[in-house]
Amino acid sequence: MFVFTGSNDSLTLWLLSFLPILNIDIQQHSLFIPYREGQLHVRHICPHSPHGATIPILMLHGAMSNGRVFYSDTGRGLACFLAKAGFDVYVMDTAGRGLSLPKIQRDFALGQGEVIREQLPLVHQFILQRHPLVTQVHWCAHSWGGVLMASSLARFTDLQTSVASLLTFGSKRTIKVKSLRKWLMVDFFWNRLAPFLVARTGYLDANRLRVGMDNESRASLLQTIDWVRGDWVDHDDSFDYARAAMKTNWPTSWFIAGKNDRVLGNPSDVRDMITECGFKQVKYTLLSKAQGNLFDYDHAGMLTNKQAEQDHFVTIKQWYLAL
Repeated sequence: MFVFTGSNDSLTLWLLSFLPILNIDIQQHSLFIPYREGQLHVRHICPHSPHGATIPILMLHGAMSNGRVFYSDTGRGLACFLAKAGFDVYVMDTAGRGLSLPKIQRDFALGQGEVIREQLPLVHQFILQRHPLVTQVHWCAHSWGGVLMASSLARFTDLQTSVASLLTFGSKRTIKVKSLRKWLMVDFFWNRLAPFLVARTGYLDANRLRVGMDNESRASLLQTIDWVRGDWVDHDDSFDYARAAMKTNWPTSWFIAGKNDRVLGNPSDVRDMITECGFKQVKYTLLSKAQGNLFDYDHAGMLTNKQAEQDHFVTIKQWYLAL
């Protein structure tokens, strides 16, 4: 049983979340799962008329982000698009982000390891409990969320049998592309300036700096820096994800990249992740005008461009329906 614990302000937010946000075809609810001293927020977006045994979809955001990259209250975004097609979609906010509580601040100690080892398995099991007629869940991620999902899959063999598919947008484990933009965004800001700011404030205040959708904890920042530059090893217990990945029974997977995603999900780095993980049943797609798409999509635009619903979202829906 999942119950609420939190402050009075949080209680108000929690009670309001039970009022569904209605769209012509879908409804949205905010669900909260007790986690440590707070709660994880999961947005449930589904059709008004449930389709029974359809495999649900779990979506995960990337760094300096939250679940809003997948949905809006007005019914836009990939999560809402797939719900209109009949899927139950669950979009999670990792600890401290979005509507998950407590929010990231100076004393926030959790990093990406807790997402991999605790939060993803917890939300996955929560979804299965809500859908007793199914035994699997589709996983979908944007950017660094794809690395976290792949890590959790590589680590836990039970997830390898209960995850039906893995779909990622601009997900890369390392950034090897060389350019001035990469130097400014990654080498200078993320690797040097951000740790300096974190040393002063205890966390990366991305909201105030206007460099992301959400804030980043000190632990997550430093851990992602190490992973992007070095070995794929857990900072807390030294679990070797790279070695485990080569032995992983990966689900059917699809890696999507955007031609104008020059740094954070550069197509060459996306392909490198596919190779490093050793995926067998994997599809790779580059979203570009040359390939028949409406745009040469960038990192966020793959999910947030208003025209995506008339473009690759249609193909994604067809892929899910065919699985």
